[in-house]
Order: sequence, then C-alpha cells, then structure tokens
Amino acid sequence: MIKGVALSTAFFVAAGATAFAADLPTAKPAPYIAPPPIFSWTGFYIGLNAGAAWNNGESVTIFDPTIPANFAASNGSRVGFIGGGQIGYNFQTGPVVWGVETDMQGLTTGQSFNYGPYGFLHLNASTNGGWLGTTRARLGYALDRTLLYVTGGVAYGGFNNNPISGSGNATSNVGYALGGGVEYAFAQHWTAKLEALYVNLNTGTQTVNITSGGVTYPVTAKSGNGGGIVRVGVNYLF
Repeated sequence: MIKGVALSTAFFVAAGATAFAADLPTAKPAPYIAPPPIFSWTGFYIGLNAGAAWNNGESVTIFDPTIPANFAASNGSRVGFIGGGQIGYNFQTGPVVWGVETDMQGLTTGQSFNYGPYGFLHLNASTNGGWLGTTRARLGYALDRTLLYVTGGVAYGGFNNNPISGSGNATSNVGYALGGGVEYAFAQHWTAKLEALYVNLNTGTQTVNITSGGVTYPVTAKSGNGGGIVRVGVNYLF
C-alpha cells in the first residue's frame, strides 16, 4: 500500500510540474533589425546650386585732351543672384574625403555708369552679369554623414564685367577660386551643402583709346579683381 501511495504521489507531482511548465511563457527569438547602411562619400555626383554673389566696384576715367582734364565715373560693390549646376567625384579613405568638382553659373550682378557729356563715345553705360565657372579640388573630413571641406582651383568667365569692352557683356578672364563648406547626407543618395568661395578673375586695369571727331580719348577702366559667393546646393550621389 505504501508503494501505491508513493506511485500516486509521484504521478501527481509529475503532472503538476508538466502543467506548470505549460503555463510558462515560450521564449521567442528577437526580431532581426538590419543595421542602417554605412554611408560612403565615394562616387560620382551631380547637383544644382543657388545663392548670392558680389564683387568689388569699378571706376572709369576718361581723359579729354581738348581741355585737358579727366572725367571719372565709378560704382561701388555690386550684389546679385548666382545659380547653376555642378558635377564631381569623391574618393574616401577612412574619414578623409578628396575629389574634384566643376561648376557652371549664371550671374545677375550688374551696375550702371553715368558718362555725362562723354556719352558720344558710346561707352557701355551699364554692365550685366554674365557667367562664371570653376574647376576645383576638394579635401574634407567626414563625420559619418557630415563632410567638412576646403576647396580651391581655377575660375574662368566674366565675374567682373568690363564697361569699355564694346558690348556690355562679361569679358572672358581666368583666375582662381578658394573657399570651403559643409555638406550633409540627409538620405542614402542625397546631400545638401552650404559653400562660400572667394573668386579672383585678374581683370585689373585696362586702357582703350577711343577716337571721336578726330580726337583720341584714352579711357581707363579699373575693376575690382575679387568677389565672393555664398550658395546652397543639393547633390545626388550615384
């Protein structure tokens, strides 16, 4: 009888343990969450930009040999809109990013001159914006999706207009561009940037002899060599 009681007790203990185990929560593996893709700055990109541009003012001096005397007209610094597009390629090694970028811009900066009694010389009474391009190296330091960089290279175009060029349009000049900026990757293939550049097109001083009514008038234009650009842009990284 004692043996029967022992067997019964063992049976109920085993049954109770089984029921208790059935009530325990079932362990399930945690759902897999893929890590975010590692961002790389390496690759070809293309984009658009827009901002403000300004450059130093110009002065025009007309020498009148019939008096003789000088007549001077001048204009201060000019500010206008700049916009265009850029293409480039980046290489990344660790946090260091380097590459090359080229851009082409349109300018609306302009100014007007009042030549007073010398309007008969048919000088350009106003100058308009023209165009500007740069080809620059870039060197930066990446903090994951944020890139801090410096840039420099060649600049070309008509950032400084010539009021005695004969057409009123920007004359072609070559100089240099220096600057820097910050770029942020807000998506896997999209970046936004803020950039500032100093541009010098080496236009300097030019003197042209203009003959009217049998009298030759030396006309000298002295233009500001430098100017600045502040712009924002967006790039698509392939």
